[in-house]
Amino acid sequence: QVQLVESGGGSVQAGGSLRLSCAAFGYSYSGYCMGWFRQAPGKEREGVVSLDTDGGSTYYADSVKGRFTISRDSAKNTLYLQMNSLKPEDTAMYYCAADLRPCDGGNWYDKRWYAYWGQGTQVTVSS
Repeated sequence: QVQLVESGGGSVQAGGSLRLSCAAFGYSYSGYCMGWFRQAPGKEREGVVSLDTDGGSTYYADSVKGRFTISRDSAKNTLYLQMNSLKPEDTAMYYCAADLRPCDGGNWYDKRWYAYWGQGTQVTVSS
């Protein structure tokens, strides 16, 4: 059974940084797609960034390019999201997602494409 457990959320002022972690259990995430989504109140869940764990390709939403960085530690089976220069509009519940297929460049941002989800971690950015 695949389990994803996020941590690292919190409250920060605009311009600050946070690092989210996603620990994966039940599989070794090699050759699969993992990513981060977020959902603000009243809005749809949207793709933030995804990583193909085999080829290393990454896919970023335009809104976070240059500010957020996805990375992984294969030894710890953990995915990270480093978020810098945070803005109030980044406030949302952040979810780790995974699928046991290589990333699809045309669908990486589509929440329906991912089979596994974490419980989410809240990020709040104040102005």
